[in-house]
Amino acid sequence: MADHRQGTEPGGESAARPPRGHGASARDTVRLAVVVGALGVVFGDIGTSPIYTLQTVFNPDDPHPVPVSTDNVYGVVSLVFWSVMIIVTVTYVLLAMRADNDGEGGIMALITLLRRWNAQRGRRAAVVLAALGIFGASLFFGDSMITPAISVLSAVEGLKVVEPSLEDAVVPITAVIIVLLFLVQRRGTAAVGRIFGPVMIAWFVAIGACGVVGITDHLDILKALSPTYALGFLVGHWGTAFFALAAIVLSVTGAEALYADMGHFGRRAITRGWLILVLPACVLSYMGQGALILDDPENISSPFFLLVPDWGRWPMVLLATAATVIASQAVITGAYSVASQAAQLGYLPRLRIAHTSESTIGQIYVPWINWLLMVSVLTLVFAFRSSAELAYAFGMAVTGTITITTLLFFYVARAKWGTPKWLLAVGGGMLLFVDLLFVAANMTKLVHGAWLPLLIGLTAFTVMTTWQRGREVVTAERARAEGPLPEFVDDLRSGKAATRQVPGTAVFLNRGKEAAPLAMRANVEHNHVRHEHVVILALKTEPVPRVPSDQRVVVDDLGYADDGIIHVTARFGYMETPDVPGTLALLAPSSTEGPLQLDEASYFLSKIELRRGTAPTMASWRKRLFIATSYITADAAEYFSLPRDRTVIMGSHIEV
Repeated sequence: MADHRQGTEPGGESAARPPRGHGASARDTVRLAVVVGALGVVFGDIGTSPIYTLQTVFNPDDPHPVPVSTDNVYGVVSLVFWSVMIIVTVTYVLLAMRADNDGEGGIMALITLLRRWNAQRGRRAAVVLAALGIFGASLFFGDSMITPAISVLSAVEGLKVVEPSLEDAVVPITAVIIVLLFLVQRRGTAAVGRIFGPVMIAWFVAIGACGVVGITDHLDILKALSPTYALGFLVGHWGTAFFALAAIVLSVTGAEALYADMGHFGRRAITRGWLILVLPACVLSYMGQGALILDDPENISSPFFLLVPDWGRWPMVLLATAATVIASQAVITGAYSVASQAAQLGYLPRLRIAHTSESTIGQIYVPWINWLLMVSVLTLVFAFRSSAELAYAFGMAVTGTITITTLLFFYVARAKWGTPKWLLAVGGGMLLFVDLLFVAANMTKLVHGAWLPLLIGLTAFTVMTTWQRGREVVTAERARAEGPLPEFVDDLRSGKAATRQVPGTAVFLNRGKEAAPLAMRANVEHNHVRHEHVVILALKTEPVPRVPSDQRVVVDDLGYADDGIIHVTARFGYMETPDVPGTLALLAPSSTEGPLQLDEASYFLSKIELRRGTAPTMASWRKRLFIATSYITADAAEYFSLPRDRTVIMGSHIEV
């Protein structure tokens, strides 16, 4: 498939040089556009955390409430600040974002790095850590369900501050917004994405300005920037502080998005956006809310919206709703990407994917994931009915993903860069201690909602590992049924397999070069025909995001340069969707034993019907799960962009 992204470098910045005389200004314009784009997509989740974080910490209905006192407010605000600095700035921005897979970031990139290293070194630890990474990706699906629910709920709850009589309308309005959000996904985010950046800039400027107003009324709150207040709160009020961590972690929700979207916007743009605008705005908001609570403890009911002047609360509710919709959009598209990458890597069935933009990398729509998320989000909204009730479920998903990312990063740092063990022990030990402290605090909230992301994560993990194992079983059984490809070609050439040659080109999709395609074997054994030109095509997913077009195909004549039968291996990255006709168009006639008639070529697929067998390949319940999961597999002809009027499907069955 021709790579239409040749003019784009990892990070989304144009590789083309600006015209002479305007080089500096053009480059500055491009960089500014990338930073604005990152502000609109990357920081939506973490940028809306100030809406509900301090409100949740001081929630009087919490099973372990934090009493409002001067020391506690200073301690909580200080802990929020240093949690953001340690987890987001240090762990993600300064460290994790340096571990990229050909420019791509996120936990799936770490998994592919570990798989690649494991293939080279054969270390059992890498396999275990890769499985841990899959569980982290599974937790991200839980995050993708909880984020839209808690974010939109928290914004719409601002109506209760502006007009208390609208309290009963919060849940219905939230549900309507969420339904509309998922209904427009099929249209893509290209058009709406152009206004995401400016909206989020307005959001960060607004919350920062409100924070400044609150701080000026109580300048002493700035003392909370000192780590002594955070440490003093932890040591002096351990019983209170430990349980408070389960809510304080909400301040770092969305940290994984910074890493996951690195391939689209680049590390530099995300770092600049975070340090220049997002971090200062969020810190100012937390400080201002802390000052407001010090002035009047009653403000704990909704410190974010009460920080806004009376005249600005309606506009702030609308702006907050827009910001939380953007935050939800970012995590929804992130779920599409994770599911697509997992399918390419063999952890999920082939899914139907629609590309919603011809010019922007990564803008995809996965219908099955979309409707699953919509039903799940609406269920959470109607079941929990408030952002406070959802907070602890959110925290568990976040802390689990962060801890796994930190662990995988330090393992990659040792394996890839040879970082000294003493440095990993000191630096990694300190960061993991912070992460595990948050995990432990959230474990105390298991009965209050923290069980939910764990259940979602375990379910997704079970599905993905079962599919991976079942796929291995089916591949082995299929290879036995197909028989060796070299022997099959020899039989055709020697005349042992009696066939009549017909004009035209036939393309048989296959899983590799070792076995003969089932559809081709059936065509020979039952129809006794073979085409003049036969292409056996194997599609291989590499552990890299994208494969350059000049490295896309490898041709093998299978030992004979004059029989019209060739084998083609087409290589794709895990972020690409295979286009079979486009890939075959890259082939030169000199390498295909004559010109291929692609405009009239017939495509042959082998459709496998799965049956539950008695062989001890998997537990019985896993066999049932594997077969059930296979029903969501996307139509192969559509997925591989095959012309339906020239595609022949030949069936077979395999027992698992």
